Amino acid sequence: MEAIGLLMHGFAVLLTWKTLLLMMTGLVLGIFVGVLPGLGGPNGVAILLPLTFTMDPTSAIVMLSCIYWGALFGGAITSILFNIPGEAWSVATTFDGYPMAQQGRAAEALTAAFTSSFIGSLVAVMLITFLAPMISSFALKFGPPEFFAVYLLTFCSFVGLGREAKHKTVISMSLGLLLAGIGMDTVSGQLRMTFGSAELLRGVNFLVAVIGLFGISEILLTMEERLALRGHAAGISLRVVLSVWKDLPKYWVTLFRSSFIGCWLGITPGGAIAASFMGYNLAKRFSKDQDSFGKGRIEGVFAPETAAHASGTAALLPMLALGIPGSGTAAILLGGLMVWGLNPGPLLFVEHKDFVWGLIASMYLGNVVGLVLVLTTVPIFASILRVPFAAVAPMIVVSCAIGAFAIQNAMFDIWLMLGFGVVGYVFKKIGIPLAPFTLALVLGNRAEDAFRLSMIGSGGDLKVFWSNGLVGSITTLAIVLLFWPVIDRAFSGVSRMLRPAKA
Repeated sequence: MEAIGLLMHGFAVLLTWKTLLLMMTGLVLGIFVGVLPGLGGPNGVAILLPLTFTMDPTSAIVMLSCIYWGALFGGAITSILFNIPGEAWSVATTFDGYPMAQQGRAAEALTAAFTSSFIGSLVAVMLITFLAPMISSFALKFGPPEFFAVYLLTFCSFVGLGREAKHKTVISMSLGLLLAGIGMDTVSGQLRMTFGSAELLRGVNFLVAVIGLFGISEILLTMEERLALRGHAAGISLRVVLSVWKDLPKYWVTLFRSSFIGCWLGITPGGAIAASFMGYNLAKRFSKDQDSFGKGRIEGVFAPETAAHASGTAALLPMLALGIPGSGTAAILLGGLMVWGLNPGPLLFVEHKDFVWGLIASMYLGNVVGLVLVLTTVPIFASILRVPFAAVAPMIVVSCAIGAFAIQNAMFDIWLMLGFGVVGYVFKKIGIPLAPFTLALVLGNRAEDAFRLSMIGSGGDLKVFWSNGLVGSITTLAIVLLFWPVIDRAFSGVSRMLRPAKA
């Protein structure tokens, strides 16, 4: 009941013309970056983050979260009308969304995508509303060993449960941890890896790195691919919307299953990409007419969109409650909160209640407003894709440069941003994931501090990570997840050996 009362207070704080205007602005910008192929949520939030530096924390996070919701909605437009995924998790939407557009059912497909996105996000926000305070109150008992164990669990789960090649995830994470160590050591005060450069004394700024890794690298990739965009026209009428909504009860099992999958893979580091494909595959697996999938079946749009958006929203739960981002976008939002002097984690719910519940309330309002906005403005945003990329790219590069410079008013940061842009481009070309790199860059210092404080407190005894049931169980789970692929193969091998004997 307390959570509901605080949520109502958050709504009251948000219902001002200023906040609603920021919400609309964020949604429009988010849909814009979601429509542009490859930009998507993480890149859009990273590029537009500097716009919020002069705002108060509540206004800034409302605008950033709405940019994120808008990008989630916008990615479906390109997938359905142009067969070009606006984001990686929109790939599964093209399987049935584009065939529907080819059959003249683009409005029906878009309505299904937007509605299922809304449902998936709504389920995840409700999960955050009721679980985040419980998790944070439990986490108040944490000390340095417990925090390090949680950070270790996050890193190990990315390696053990991630879909990417394990060695590439380790390489990406190791480089992120290495760069996080540049600058002044927060425990001893010594300088590390500055190479005599005064600019590196303050370390590698996370936001500069993110703008380069996501924004500039995507521009380079798009220039290389020379995307030519041709698509189907679309306009959504009230009759089509009501027709799709009338049929929603027929697909409640698919919507519920995909929401559950998305929430689970959002809280764990499975991610929205895995959630969308899993949601689609399970919908096809349990369908009575599997052959109709891939030929314009509306259930093939409902399933991946619900799962992907539930996952993208649920990733904010560990970020708010524990200070551990569940996705690349959550990691960028985590960096933004730290810029405004807010440390995500259990104390956030104690020291900044108004901020937290204002953010959660903005998730509800942002989803409702976003659904109405995308349903009414599809033709406008679809026309953006017909603007030559040569006209759009320079504007994005300039906004990235202005954002990087504005963080610390340093020209060095612009060169650093361009360097990270090249690194991001190379990573994407050779298949090294950026999410573990970003995660390590954000959490590297915090994990190191927690580890060293644990070692100082225990006199260098590693047994401190098994000193009580809580920290011992988290550390053991982290090790199990790190070696989970090996354990899984071992169990599979044993089961194959036992099967003939059983027969």
